[in-house]
Amino acid sequence: MFEYIKGTIAHVYPGYVVAEAYGIGYKILIANPFRLSKALSKETLIYVYQDVKQDSMQLFGFLTIQEKNLFLKLINVSGIGPKSALAILANEDHRGFVQAIEDSNITFLTKFPGVGKKTAQQIVLDLKGKLSEFDVLQRSIEEGQTVLDTSNGSARSLEEAMEALLALGYSSKDTSRIRKKMELSSGQTTDGYIREALSLLMKK
Repeated sequence: MFEYIKGTIAHVYPGYVVAEAYGIGYKILIANPFRLSKALSKETLIYVYQDVKQDSMQLFGFLTIQEKNLFLKLINVSGIGPKSALAILANEDHRGFVQAIEDSNITFLTKFPGVGKKTAQQIVLDLKGKLSEFDVLQRSIEEGQTVLDTSNGSARSLEEAMEALLALGYSSKDTSRIRKKMELSSGQTTDGYIREALSLLMKK
């Protein structure tokens, strides 16, 4: 139904952002919402996917059309729902993700929340050789990397990052395991903490 929403970023929360357009605030679930922290109060275009179920309706958001297209391919895999797909997108090493599929690396794929061995095998079966848009997506991400503001880091930023990981489906055990390492990284923005945390979680 919706292709994108162009509006002002009114709020950024650990699991979603609120974009206001024509007086309506749209709750949009997004991988690492804090990528949009610098867009607060600014007009921004977010590509969206509307997920409609019998008892709920949710909007999932993406910063590029390529990111949305990868999401659509993921949710077409049996066993991958929208939230699991979002958790995969949150880890920005998409090159590593695609390579794991090409190499049938089940161990790597099961590191994502909600992805068991059976689902990982299905990902390989369904997507191997079918992610030709990946290189464009990776370049878009690399060109849009957030520059860390070392004067802005705080305990609050770390707490927001931990909350964002829980919203993506990672367990409290997962976040507790990496917390001490995260506390050594002072002076990071929430976005920076999330990027580092996701990198650490994929090394488990």
